[in-house]
Amino acid sequence: MPRLNLHLLSDSTGETLEMIAKAAIAQFDGPEVARHFWPMVRSRQHLDRIMEEFKAHPGLVLYTLANPETRARLEERCSALGLPHIAALDAVTHALEDHLGQTAHGRTGARHVLDKAYFDRVDAIQFTIAHDDGIGWENWEEAQIVLAGVSRTSKTPTSIYLANRGFKVANIPLVVESPPPPSLFSLKHPMVVGLTTAPKRLIEIRRNRLLSLNERTETAYIDEERVEKEVAFARRMFADNGWPVIDVTRRSIEETAAAVIKLYQEREARGNDEPHGIKPI
Repeated sequence: MPRLNLHLLSDSTGETLEMIAKAAIAQFDGPEVARHFWPMVRSRQHLDRIMEEFKAHPGLVLYTLANPETRARLEERCSALGLPHIAALDAVTHALEDHLGQTAHGRTGARHVLDKAYFDRVDAIQFTIAHDDGIGWENWEEAQIVLAGVSRTSKTPTSIYLANRGFKVANIPLVVESPPPPSLFSLKHPMVVGLTTAPKRLIEIRRNRLLSLNERTETAYIDEERVEKEVAFARRMFADNGWPVIDVTRRSIEETAAAVIKLYQEREARGNDEPHGIKPI
């Protein structure tokens, strides 16, 4: 497969552009893509310097530029060089203009405006970090989501991802020898979600974790029979308490988080009326 130079150019942090490019590239089988990232491009002089790199590494240009002059300059130069260039958000923006009957403001980095949603997200991140790995269980009622599962079922990274989406999340590891605090079974406000995985996959992840820490691998932590009992213990707890369960065996963090959000939205739509804390173990 031919090598592609992909230039990502933005007048802000470029986070949105990176996510769009990543999602699109994932639709192809192992493409060889060299990404050239150009954030915070807000002047003609900056753009002109970048154009020299475009000449040296010609390829596809994806951009999000709000300033009409900078944008026109980029499009003119790309056309002169024969480089394909695509405004990544134009189709969505135009569709919204048609349906809302408004003209887009064209604000640079508008997604980072310090509005209520921004501060809510910061608050969610702070809460989630403070309630990681079973810490601060006294405040779990303030959470929107509580993730439960045995060790290495991606509870922490999923929690952080959800926090970046504005959700207050707590998580707790389930350990056979150490039952969770009773408050877990009497929560009213948060949605408790169980995360599970295939025992063989869990053993593989745990073994790699031990190797990365230069620790011995002859331990009950990766004993097949013990791990199977751990997973069964957690699954029984989920079932007894009527908590929704997500199998993370073949899911990325983003996919797991998306499944959690879907469950949460469905719960909110029903009016948050299902029972919680039915049968503690």
